[in-house]
Amino acid sequence: MVPKSMKNTKQKKMSSDPEAASFPLRVACVDMGSNAIRFLAAEFSDETEYVTLAAERSPVRLGHSVFLSGVLDTRAMDAAVEALTDFGRQMEDLNVEHYRAVATSAVREAKNGDEFVKRIKKEAGLKLEAISGSEEARVVHTAVATRMPLGSRKWLLVDLGGGSVEVSLVDQTGSYWSESHTMGSVRLLEELTEAGADPGRFHRLLAEYISVLKVPAMADGQPLAGYIATGGNIEALAKLAGFPDEVGVTHLPVETLRSVIDQLARLSYRQRVDDLGLREDRADVILPAAMVYERLAGLCDADEILVPHVGIKEGVLYDLVDQLVSRQDHEDRREREVLQSAVTVGRKYLFDEAHARHVAMLATSLFDQLKSLHGLSAEDRKISLRFLGEEQPIEKGRDDGD
Repeated sequence: MVPKSMKNTKQKKMSSDPEAASFPLRVACVDMGSNAIRFLAAEFSDETEYVTLAAERSPVRLGHSVFLSGVLDTRAMDAAVEALTDFGRQMEDLNVEHYRAVATSAVREAKNGDEFVKRIKKEAGLKLEAISGSEEARVVHTAVATRMPLGSRKWLLVDLGGGSVEVSLVDQTGSYWSESHTMGSVRLLEELTEAGADPGRFHRLLAEYISVLKVPAMADGQPLAGYIATGGNIEALAKLAGFPDEVGVTHLPVETLRSVIDQLARLSYRQRVDDLGLREDRADVILPAAMVYERLAGLCDADEILVPHVGIKEGVLYDLVDQLVSRQDHEDRREREVLQSAVTVGRKYLFDEAHARHVAMLATSLFDQLKSLHGLSAEDRKISLRFLGEEQPIEKGRDDGD
């Protein structure tokens, strides 16, 4: 698939409207990360094909103070409000009707995060939601599974942001195991720089920090299909390694990544900007990020890292379009997402899935047979049906006394 921007809530009905949308469909998203805010607006011709209407990156580092003080910095919040106000104007100009704005670890961890979300609503006119690490992993998987076929074998999927890294085992259908670590590139930079300015000590501390990362052993003994990494840092690393920006999937050899790490470690911040052409807000965080990616490659014995050039913002768009064009109620979708998260937790702790599905089948049967006694509705029956992969309503004409 080759990719070919959100409207103010006061002007258009939002994605919770029950009437399904039709193509062409204009949507947009805001991904408010810890190191930058990204905006993407697009027009979709079908569920996966789109043309970009606008794409911007605003270098607002919200995580700068949060990971040390626990609160969002006033100046960073001011800059973020200004950026989102501009994105809202662009959506209006582009006649974008639907959007979703999400914030990750910096906002969800900040003591004044709720206050900041209210300010965004009041001053920029946009609804911002702080999402969990598991939701980050879910939308990234959506983007990756749309960009490249994953099949039935398990892949290691790593999404590294400024405040956290999400590590998952996935296939085409979803996630089987996932962990979110408070080990993003900005967080590592802030915490380790605070601990000591000596470069050698910084590198030793960094190595100690990332040593806690782990990848689960495959229960079936089968090797991983591969290692996929997303995020602005891995894309910048691939470019430093000599791979040009591309729409497809970049295959980055791990040995080449190690050579880039050695190069970065020898250069000062200013040299990384002047000699390598890195952005100022990328030059300081790229080495911690590179070491996290390399550590995980070693844990899963990967020879190369696949870089699909998609991330949270693309996943949010695909998810939003799917919600709009299907006639599924928002609460219905949320219920399925909660169930999928529960199953993912079960798989993480190696629960007996076959047994759990059998129990769900028996519970559904008991529900149907005892309907005249419990008086519950079809809505109450949904959870077990979802787990069983069914969608049918309660059978009409069933003898409740069976």
